[in-house]
Amino acid sequence: MDKSLSNQIIALAGLCQAVKLVQHSARSTSSMQQELAVCLGSVAKLDAASPLDVYGGELANLKMGLQLIVDQLGDKPEKDVELTRYLVGVFALERKLHKNPKQMDQLANKLQHLERQLQHFTVTDDNVIANLADIYSNCISSMGSRIQIYGQPEILKQNNVQHKVRALLLAAIRAAVLWRQAGGSRLHFIFKRRKLVAEAKQALAQLSPSSL
Repeated sequence: MDKSLSNQIIALAGLCQAVKLVQHSARSTSSMQQELAVCLGSVAKLDAASPLDVYGGELANLKMGLQLIVDQLGDKPEKDVELTRYLVGVFALERKLHKNPKQMDQLANKLQHLERQLQHFTVTDDNVIANLADIYSNCISSMGSRIQIYGQPEILKQNNVQHKVRALLLAAIRAAVLWRQAGGSRLHFIFKRRKLVAEAKQALAQLSPSSL
């Protein structure tokens, strides 16, 4: 994969969008079906030609994530601390996964089964979301690290919400893997922060008015 800033920004936007949907799902019963489908769909696209193809081939599919990069890494004083905490947690889990070949193999095997399931169901079907949640629990949570989710207790106790949150965390891990493959690292947030923000702004500017 080309280790370019443009590829890195796609992966980071996918990650930001996934954790934002985690945050939203933990607090609201309203649906964001298009963004949800984009994030969950990325988990099954293991052989995509490019990072953008992982997210449906359209920058507009990542508008939310691109804007979050600008908001979280830019000069705006108000940052979403909870969102940052989720991002840090996902990166930590991805590093653990990267160092565990056995878990990586198990994850790859389960994702092959997921591809077969998607021949019969849409990615936002309850059965698929439950399967994604199960994959996250077995392959990621089983490593011993968990991300604490904050939200409305009466919403978080619902099984379908728990499944959606875990499925979205799996999508976030997918994006973090893509970020690593594109050459991204923790040092980028220190030494290339302004370049990341500029690239995200440029990507947003490419979106036509009809895509916004």
